[in-house]
Amino acid sequence: MAELLRDDPTGRLESAFTRIWKTRMAGLPFLNERLRVEAVGFRAWEGQWLGALVTPWFVNLVLTPGEGEWAALGAGGERIVTLPAGGFRFVSGHDAQIGEYHACSLFSPAQGFEDHETARAVAAASLEALFDAGNDAKARAAEAPPPAPVSKRDFIRGRFSGPGHVDRG
Repeated sequence: MAELLRDDPTGRLESAFTRIWKTRMAGLPFLNERLRVEAVGFRAWEGQWLGALVTPWFVNLVLTPGEGEWAALGAGGERIVTLPAGGFRFVSGHDAQIGEYHACSLFSPAQGFEDHETARAVAAASLEALFDAGNDAKARAAEAPPPAPVSKRDFIRGRFSGPGHVDRG
């Protein structure tokens, strides 16, 4: 069923998750009734489609098949997806209408959002941040200067170098 999502999946995702919201999720106490289903910022990325999905119960990053090779995982399977900002864990899900998709949870449940516009803005900002290599914690750590070494004698005497140094000797 991966062929279904060779084109922009926005409409199919919104339709499928609206159906899920109105049927299986209807009336559940953790829903944020101020939110609705919306696919945000889907773009072709490395042969797949990547975007965010806002629903009354979560805000997730979502990957769907595109023109490239698709790593089918089966329900509940996991994979690490490397984006410019680092590696992120995606979990496989399946829906009869859209087939297999992979999701990375940003907010679940989504009860903390005051309104849909805020949830949408957070989803869009999250996508933007994922494509900023400056947000990669590993890259930032590699650029940081190494801490100054502390001799055994200074350590025993409570003398530590670096910011916030307090000489206890």
